Amino acid sequence: MNGGLKLPYSDEFKLPDVVSCIGGCKEAYYCGNECAEADWEAYHSLLCTGERSSALSTKALSKFVQHANETNDIFLLAAKVISFVILRYRKFKEARLGEINDDHKKIRSSYNNPLIMKAWEPVAMGHKSRWWECISLPDDVDDKCSYRMQVKELAFESLQLLKKAIYDEECEPLFSLEIYGHIIGMFEQNNLDLVVQSPLGDYILYIDDLPQNDKKVAEKLTRPILDALGDDYSICCQGTAFFPLQSCMNHSCRPNAKEFNREQDRDGEATIIALEHIKKGEEITISYIDEELPFEERQLLLEDYGFVCKCPKCSEEA
Repeated sequence: MNGGLKLPYSDEFKLPDVVSCIGGCKEAYYCGNECAEADWEAYHSLLCTGERSSALSTKALSKFVQHANETNDIFLLAAKVISFVILRYRKFKEARLGEINDDHKKIRSSYNNPLIMKAWEPVAMGHKSRWWECISLPDDVDDKCSYRMQVKELAFESLQLLKKAIYDEECEPLFSLEIYGHIIGMFEQNNLDLVVQSPLGDYILYIDDLPQNDKKVAEKLTRPILDALGDDYSICCQGTAFFPLQSCMNHSCRPNAKEFNREQDRDGEATIIALEHIKKGEEITISYIDEELPFEERQLLLEDYGFVCKCPKCSEEA
């Protein structure tokens, strides 16, 4: 990060300067000012532990992050959703106050506050179930009820820590265990794995293709790095993401489309590929599971999604 080491031929792989968090925390870094500002506006200003954070308590926020890192980092994604909705609500409220030029109490929050509902809209389309009810159970779990209760208690612990950090009375509904559980359940049932290209793999290949003498000189610096990483040098940055549009696609064991990561799909975007000609007005379906599995195994796996599949393939094999 401090630029103390310059690798040979690194100028052939131009990368943007690393941009630190606007709020001054040491946890978020960006590829440019545009990304840093966008994240600050959408999520991070409320989840930052730095000096400019708008959190109620950065100390409590640090405890929440620590708990998530030690238990399940899906809580960090759930916090981003809540932060996203709160910040959108505040913007809508500010705009509304500007229109009516009246006391803010006239649009105080309630469970039916249209501004909260409007702020929630981008998240609303994803199918949701309580996390502890839809979570995939490990094979070695004998007592399913006990396991689900432990997961629920874990979510409760996380939520209490988050409330101490960013609670907003006007957005009280967002801090209920019911909503928190449904947000995490939405991730459980809708999130896609994604990859973002790491430049290191291409760099190592470039060094390997150099003329022998140039390669020997360069490898004096690059070889220790490669030895330390082993086969991991070519691994892309991996993550998970919620894509609202993709989450609207229903399942079929005989889908006409699929999520697909080609070699060139390394930018973090969702890619959906048609498997056949899809007529105008025809529903686009994807498979949530391995559709090549036997009928009984497919039905068992789909129980986690809360439905019995009656697609043409299952109807034929039932």
